[in-house]
Amino acid sequence: MKPTAILSALAEEQRGLLELLQRPQKTRHAGRDFWQGELHGQPVVLALSKIGKVAAATTATALIERFGVGRVVFTGVAGGLGEGVQVGDVVVATDFLQHDLDVSPLFPRYEVPFYGKARFDGDTALTALLYAAACGALAPAEAGRSVQRFPQARVHQGLLASGDRFVSGLAESLALQTVLACAGHAVLAVEMEGAAVAQVCLDYGVPFAAMRTISDRADDSAHVDFSRFVDEVASHYAQAIVERFLLSLSIK
Repeated sequence: MKPTAILSALAEEQRGLLELLQRPQKTRHAGRDFWQGELHGQPVVLALSKIGKVAAATTATALIERFGVGRVVFTGVAGGLGEGVQVGDVVVATDFLQHDLDVSPLFPRYEVPFYGKARFDGDTALTALLYAAACGALAPAEAGRSVQRFPQARVHQGLLASGDRFVSGLAESLALQTVLACAGHAVLAVEMEGAAVAQVCLDYGVPFAAMRTISDRADDSAHVDFSRFVDEVASHYAQAIVERFLLSLSIK
């Protein structure tokens, strides 16, 4: 089986996974560290995308070209935009959009030139496995194993919007949500890498799925205790969800 790539933007999001990696082997390539090994019985490559669409696209390309991965999974954090998407929730992406892409009037706003569409779908089967893994990880404790840190935490499925801007003000957040909704894009959360990785994976025909833990509501409090949230919540969610996801690959 080809290895599964597990991507995150920040080292803190992936620390627990790296500590569990068996027979780790580090390769330095394209200015990045790639860790090959086994995780829960599956061959994997762990990597940090760095922050932003260009950096994420570079990393995804390297994973496919240099390491021959068979699928790419992204774990990380995002700002909640959609109604009912709260801090501590998890969003599993069904599709991806670049909210800062505008080549109008040559192409409709948000449409990626020469692709004929604005939204790139996640792989249906891979996304279903990731969604099931997220639901299982956040379910009421089974023998005390639940990692849920928020009593009302939920798992959502829907559109993720990516852009090279950290959306952190209430006015900006509301404006972005409104303009996207008017264009027919009901977005659940905003981040900075997913749509770029989705486009690269489409180009190469490699299945892609992504999940994001909601660290804030992309408003004026978006910077508050961000690092602490990533370390104490998001990293634990990622570890538990990835474990269930990889085990489901073994069963599949």
